[in-house]
Amino acid sequence: MAEILASAGNESQFKNGSLVEGTVTAVTGSEVFIDIGYKSVGSVGIDEFADGNVHAGDKVTVMLVQLENDKTGTIEISKRRADDKIRWEKIQARYVEGSVVTGTIKSAVRGGLLVQIEDVDAFLPGSQIEVTPVKDLEPYIGQTFDFKVLKISNERRNLIVSRRELIEGTLAEKRAELLATLQKGEIKKGRVKNITDFGAFVDLDGLDGLLHITDMSWGRVKHPSEILKVGQEIDVMVLDVDRDRERVSLGLKQTQPNPWDAIQEQFPVGARVSGKVVNLTTYGAFVEIAPGVEGLVHISEFSWTKRVARASDMLNVGDEVQVVVLSIDMENQKIALGIRQTQDNPWDTIQERYPVGSKIKGKVRNFTAYGAFVELEEGIDGMIHISDMSWTRKVVHPSEVLQKGQEVEAVVLDVNAKEQRISLGLKQAQVDPWSEIAAKYTVGSVVKGKVSKIASFGAFVELEDGVDGLVHISQISDQRIDKVRDALEVGQEVEARVMKVDRAERRIGLSIKAMNMTDDEVKAMIDGPEAAAEPAASAGSDSFGGLGAAFDNAFANVEWQPGN
Repeated sequence: MAEILASAGNESQFKNGSLVEGTVTAVTGSEVFIDIGYKSVGSVGIDEFADGNVHAGDKVTVMLVQLENDKTGTIEISKRRADDKIRWEKIQARYVEGSVVTGTIKSAVRGGLLVQIEDVDAFLPGSQIEVTPVKDLEPYIGQTFDFKVLKISNERRNLIVSRRELIEGTLAEKRAELLATLQKGEIKKGRVKNITDFGAFVDLDGLDGLLHITDMSWGRVKHPSEILKVGQEIDVMVLDVDRDRERVSLGLKQTQPNPWDAIQEQFPVGARVSGKVVNLTTYGAFVEIAPGVEGLVHISEFSWTKRVARASDMLNVGDEVQVVVLSIDMENQKIALGIRQTQDNPWDTIQERYPVGSKIKGKVRNFTAYGAFVELEEGIDGMIHISDMSWTRKVVHPSEVLQKGQEVEAVVLDVNAKEQRISLGLKQAQVDPWSEIAAKYTVGSVVKGKVSKIASFGAFVELEDGVDGLVHISQISDQRIDKVRDALEVGQEVEARVMKVDRAERRIGLSIKAMNMTDDEVKAMIDGPEAAAEPAASAGSDSFGGLGAAFDNAFANVEWQPGN
């Protein structure tokens, strides 16, 4: 106190705001009268004394608030304000910003806590209590901690302190020490601090490490929350330490045996095992055959006979299935599995069930440009090529002869079990009409038929028994014909003479214009080369060098489409 008064000096005495020493002259009721050596005596309330224990003759220090009151003419003094100033000057002399002090939390106030540091109250903001936000303040009341002085406010005469900064400083020291000593492959205990979509952050006693989702389990993990919870204590392996960026990579699965180490002994190629479908893709299904071990069943390995477009057409996630191990890739940790291998392959006995030469019945399932697929049994088709559909007509597309869903009888022509192919013949199940054609359609005879197709070189006329004959463009009319469509149309009924029958090549040549000729003229036309010089013949006949040649050339170049 002597030092404080001395610092005030003689210049400060009897000036507003100065501290002066006085003597208690009287205590009357609630008033304490104090003589500070001025011409008048001042007074203060007895409540400004902490314990109310004051007596005449006591020496006290007060603050001179106002030298002379305008109304009463007396001086105005305050012991409480003097005590506050003395206490604050002690704090300023004792504490500086950044220093560490010890205090006890007294109570909760708006925005934080009130801390008693010796005889001074300091404010602890809620954000400075812990490293993480604190919702419940009650448990802290009455506890004693060390605090760091953040700010000394002269205007408000208060201290703002922080416990969080001390904790963070301690953690930083521990983190630096831990970073310096961590080694790859080391097993550490940690606590799950936070969980994200890509992994979890684990607190290693002050240092956070990242446990990526791919390092949590040898098996499939969709989300870290499937196997971890916040606050859970776990053992992890240090996978990598980046001391420059203070980053640590951790692994949980590495603390457990790798199931792939003994995979070839546990699941040899050819072994039949049970598993659960854990994922479906467009190209197959992933099946877990042991914890942390998954294999792929490609859609081509689902069935011997069924055509599988998508894995989801046959399986669902969670299904229990039987599979056979097809191959193991240890380097890339991949296993190929098969479902169809758990069943008998129907193609192994296909030749016994469908021997070559046997007759079968089936339903037309689908067309291609070159033939039709006939279903013999579920998943097994035979192919009828367009060349094996008819004895009598040239088939360009299978729809000319067959319809989808139609039941047909055919003969097995060939069986290739390795390539999983069966060739069928439709015409082979029928009598070949050409065995009687030569006798039925003699050269020079008159026939009736209906135009079935039109080509640039002539028209095909459907006769009996499904046999087609060709009327070359030069044999349609005595007049010159530039386009067949100008003279004939599909469905038109015509009469014609048979001009040529080639049993070996299964061909019949017809002539409409020969209907107006005598038998001798027809015979001469067939036998003689003079047909090539007839002025009424079309340009087409001139280029063929004769009627026989015209028919041969036309048949050899049949490239029409249905309806042409």
